[in-house]
Amino acid sequence: MSGLHEKVCVACQADAKPASAEEISQFVSKTEWSLIEESNVVQLYRLYNFSNFEKALIFTNKVGAIAEEEGHHPKIITEWGSVAVYWWSHKI
Repeated sequence: MSGLHEKVCVACQADAKPASAEEISQFVSKTEWSLIEESNVVQLYRLYNFSNFEKALIFTNKVGAIAEEEGHHPKIITEWGSVAVYWWSHKI
């Protein structure tokens, strides 16, 4: 991972301003994440590949634990050999 798991989300604080299109573009260009639009909601998306289902499931549980600590709840699709993660904000 790109170190995001070590950061704390401040964007959802009551006084936080939404990221600009330029800030979002700069962030995405420095990561392996992509921007997609699903149901008229722009989301960060990334597909992680694994050699088997057990490794994918272990990763899913680690992402879930971090997400719960931060109060964010992504869509996570776990399949044999891959985990798709979708992040977006309901607040900003």
